[in-house]
Amino acid sequence: MEEYDWMWLCCIPGFAERDRKRLLKLYGSPENIRRAAKSSMEESGLTQAKIRRIKEHQKNFDAAGEYHKFEKQGIKFISSIHREYPEALRQIWDYPSGLFYIGRIPEKTEMCIALVGARMCSGYGRQTADKLASCLAERGVSVVSGMAFGIDAAAQSACVRAGGKSYGILGCGVDVCYPRENYELYEKLKEHGGIISEYPPGTQPLPYHFPMRNRIISGLSKTVVVVEARKKSGTLITADMALEQGRDVYAVPGRMDDPLSEGCNRLIRQGAGILNDFEDFLEESGCPPKDVQIRQKSKLVLATPENLVYSCLDSQSKSLQQIAGECKLPVQQTMQALCSLQIRGMIEENAKNYYAKTR
Repeated sequence: MEEYDWMWLCCIPGFAERDRKRLLKLYGSPENIRRAAKSSMEESGLTQAKIRRIKEHQKNFDAAGEYHKFEKQGIKFISSIHREYPEALRQIWDYPSGLFYIGRIPEKTEMCIALVGARMCSGYGRQTADKLASCLAERGVSVVSGMAFGIDAAAQSACVRAGGKSYGILGCGVDVCYPRENYELYEKLKEHGGIISEYPPGTQPLPYHFPMRNRIISGLSKTVVVVEARKKSGTLITADMALEQGRDVYAVPGRMDDPLSEGCNRLIRQGAGILNDFEDFLEESGCPPKDVQIRQKSKLVLATPENLVYSCLDSQSKSLQQIAGECKLPVQQTMQALCSLQIRGMIEENAKNYYAKTR
């Protein structure tokens, strides 16, 4: 099976994509590379250490066995020549030769937008990422990010809560949750999108992996939005890669004296789009209109307490006690209904125990 050979190539220890591209240019296919591993491979131009790795890999790695072992663990592999490999990603010059994933990968017609930003973000940045991700989910647009602390996690969590799909691109194996504190999000993405990596299962999150994985975040996306970023940050690497790949880049402007806005303001000075209005951005990015019918349908299937609670809410926040009083429901039952509505993305908690309909 051809996919076995491609997975064998993608699992050679210590190899970057440029090494794989060099071998493919010289030998034509993973199968030919495997055969060449039995000879000297001097013509490859690789170091002796890397040539030794290929030879050891040829002897010790059972591609078919590993492929099926991964499948049993819920981990799938897709090569760059497979018909279902993401077309947007294949358009970048250093696209991965293969991807490992849990859940699913974006379909060819699926619109994806990347939301990225600072790990140590502000409350404003978190709220902006949350609202934008929710708007995208309501329009059937998938959110791509790195599952990191801060903006990444806020955007991806909000997208899932609103019923959308989100893809977490990791700088480690898909069976390694990093950061570990985002385990709940990691599990949700398996069901509502996917966990994706070019690194084989078991690969640990080494620092130099993350700049490389950023090209996949931007490569899968039509547009990259930077919500908050310091002057020197990994987020700006993603933005730079997006520009090199011909993707649109937008930045959320911020105060001149705020370190978390320095990166965004720099991008705007360099010509990035300014995101200061959600509706304008959604229109400029070509996002489909909000599907009102789906939201109306979701209201009809709600349980009676949820209908009561939702009906008494509007765009102005109301307290938990006020909602319970108006609906004539016990506080505990009201709280359960509010939690269910939040999960569906139909309401939001603007302050502690204060709720309003999602705008």
